[in-house]
Amino acid sequence: MGREMSNTASNQKQQSELSYTVEQLLAVNPYNPDILPDLENYVNEQVSSQTYSLDANLCLLRLYQFEPERMSTQIVARILIKALMAMPAPDFSLCLFLIPERVQMEEQFKTLIVLSHYLETARFRQFWDEAAKSRHILEVVPGFEQATQAYAVHVLSLTYQKVPRSILAEAINIEGVSLDKFMEHHVANSGWAIEKHQTKGQLVILACNEFNHPELKKSSADAIPLEHITRILPIIG
Repeated sequence: MGREMSNTASNQKQQSELSYTVEQLLAVNPYNPDILPDLENYVNEQVSSQTYSLDANLCLLRLYQFEPERMSTQIVARILIKALMAMPAPDFSLCLFLIPERVQMEEQFKTLIVLSHYLETARFRQFWDEAAKSRHILEVVPGFEQATQAYAVHVLSLTYQKVPRSILAEAINIEGVSLDKFMEHHVANSGWAIEKHQTKGQLVILACNEFNHPELKKSSADAIPLEHITRILPIIG
């Protein structure tokens, strides 16, 4: 047991040192081709530790532009998958812009581009169908499914105050007991509530925000600046 704890501490130390080293390399000279192997290793580190660094990944893609013969399509695919997991941030488009068109035409990248389009347009049923056919591409990056489910919930919460159970199930690709547990978790931790409807069945009441409850949005146009009030008061007096 002591040896396992020692190994764990050693791994954590190595991860910290790698991250720190990459940050140093990027700060000193991000266009130095000699750091390319370090950045590739860092992509693999992000995958295994389920962390993410857009800046480091963009730097690597820029270096690939200068050193196309050294490009690893495996690494590029992992970068794009991690970028998909960062939605709704525009990371996928930022990364794709740096990838040559000839590389984008490869089957795995065409698939990732299609998946991105489905997510951006909230076509979740088509997304999950396509993802199921492409498990060999996606399963190399842990946490992809959970990140996509979180994004789907985010999109629903921007659109709906209440959502039928069936719509939620389609968006996150979960059904039955697993869906019950998912909903129970969010009821306990995210401010959701469950409502039974005579005709629509079970409804999920999503947490309030300024998008699904516009009345919560603070309008700067409606607010009167304090300096204006201080100018008016002497006149009234």
